[in-house]
Amino acid sequence: MSSGSNWFAIRKELTPSQSTFLTGLSFLLPVLLWCAVSYVPWIWHPMVEIQNKGDVSYFREGRLVKKDVFQRENNKMLEAGKTLALGKPANPIYLPPPHQVAKAMYTGFTTKPRRKGEPWLHESLLHSAKIIFWGFTLSSLIGVPLGILAGCYSFFKKLFEPFIEFFRYLPAPAFGALAVAILGIYDAPKVSIIFIGTFFQQVLVISNTTSKLEVSLIEAAQTLGANRIQMLTRVVIPGILPNLYKDLRILLGWAWTYLIVAEIVGTSTGITWFINQQAKYRIYENVYAAIFMIGFIGLATDLILGWIGDRLFPWENARKGTQEGVLSRMFSSITKYLRSLTSKTASS
Repeated sequence: MSSGSNWFAIRKELTPSQSTFLTGLSFLLPVLLWCAVSYVPWIWHPMVEIQNKGDVSYFREGRLVKKDVFQRENNKMLEAGKTLALGKPANPIYLPPPHQVAKAMYTGFTTKPRRKGEPWLHESLLHSAKIIFWGFTLSSLIGVPLGILAGCYSFFKKLFEPFIEFFRYLPAPAFGALAVAILGIYDAPKVSIIFIGTFFQQVLVISNTTSKLEVSLIEAAQTLGANRIQMLTRVVIPGILPNLYKDLRILLGWAWTYLIVAEIVGTSTGITWFINQQAKYRIYENVYAAIFMIGFIGLATDLILGWIGDRLFPWENARKGTQEGVLSRMFSSITKYLRSLTSKTASS
């Protein structure tokens, strides 16, 4: 088989190097597209950035105007024999180039808030993390036991799942007004939105995971005389623990998707407040930077949880070359490279 066909072999794992290459490419392609749209003038650039206003009274240097407006005003100046305005192709203000966003990811932490008393970026991120933590923790404390019971016993399955199946289709943000009326305007209603957004899904997902436990394990335990408590504590829970851990990692990602909506309920706080404020100030590079930070924090959290899971359940780590493993290797390579640079600098 040729090397080219190895990339597209049906149900065949790619080599670690191939997986690493494709994982890097999946991040690189969107960035390249963003760079092309930002830096290549003829790809989009529907605006014109004024460099010299000429005799156009309302033009200002650095201002963005539409191309047809720029051309119309210059035609007027040409007919009147006046000085033409000069400008260069530009994108709208809501699409900053990558280098500005990259810079904002640093300056966002070092720039003081515009108004006294407003939280810094790192304070906003910590506040959002606290909302996620409490909402998801409370959801898990109730949802995990109910899901295990529903997956083990038909009695609990028929008792819980019909209503939960109905309720999970109700959008969590719809309960925002009720949450504020009952819990106040501060953090409690935000935590409740995260709770509602993850709890009902959690029960169903964990119930499905529990029901897929190998029947032979249950039959063997019953043959050996295990009672109901022993079945749960020594057979079912240990048997589903690796998959349960994976389910919770996925569900934690769902909690992050509800964050923006949750933080709008009541008083706007956390990273949502920061994003809204920067949008009002029209500093869109900070908006993009904050959005990317949410993704980076979520990805880093998932990688850390994956690393912990590999240590907790080493027998589940038989398959190599997964996306999680590739990302871990990429971060490990970057860390080693930075350490080597640091050591070279120190020695010099």
